[in-house]
Amino acid sequence: MNSTLRILIVEDDMIIAANIAMQLTKLGYEVIGIESRGEEALAHAKLNPPDLILMDINLKGKLNGIATVKAIQLNCDIPVIYLTANSDEGTFASARTTHPYAFISKPFNQLDLERTIALVQEQLLPRKGVDRTVDSGLEVLNDRIFIRHNGKMVRLLLEDILYIEADRNYCHILTDDNKYLLVSTLKTLEEELLGTRLMRVHRSFMVNLSKLDVVAESHLEIKRKVIPLSKSYKDGLLSRIHTI
Repeated sequence: MNSTLRILIVEDDMIIAANIAMQLTKLGYEVIGIESRGEEALAHAKLNPPDLILMDINLKGKLNGIATVKAIQLNCDIPVIYLTANSDEGTFASARTTHPYAFISKPFNQLDLERTIALVQEQLLPRKGVDRTVDSGLEVLNDRIFIRHNGKMVRLLLEDILYIEADRNYCHILTDDNKYLLVSTLKTLEEELLGTRLMRVHRSFMVNLSKLDVVAESHLEIKRKVIPLSKSYKDGLLSRIHTI
């Protein structure tokens, strides 16, 4: 199973990078490349997208790790694990805006690396038996969904949903009046809500097209909430808007 996960390492200390690559190879993962600068990682991700990126935050050059991930996310939705020696709140808050799957603090050992990647891999694999309507606490009808909330199933009209934000194996569903937590991946919700006005626009977001206030080059706005817009979804979004 591990051999199916293709990993790109972005680390400017080549001794550390080589050590990580050796550990990953021993664990059965496929290391498709090692890059030392953000610009090189960006080019690599475009030409040969990996399944997962291990990204050092403190890269040398014009782009640090966080800026590199933001640039990659304009074109690709690739899961990221940050490697960092910084524990300050500012760095964490900035990195968190890119919705990484995990952080690994330096220095780390093989067990830290192995466990973190194994946990992330579980999130990336299709979830069997827990991602259908009954098991996830979700029931979908033509114009509404029923969500398990505070111990009971609550009706939620699709037209009332502003946007849906993913948080690993959970989703937050936002309306004007409430916020609901659903045990489901965004991919599962996307499949369940296919054909409605709720559309995927980013690895971590679906939006209600009828609620859009602003459509910009790389982001959207709903009720002053800024939502990133990935290039891979942009053409589809624009075509859908034109038909509404």
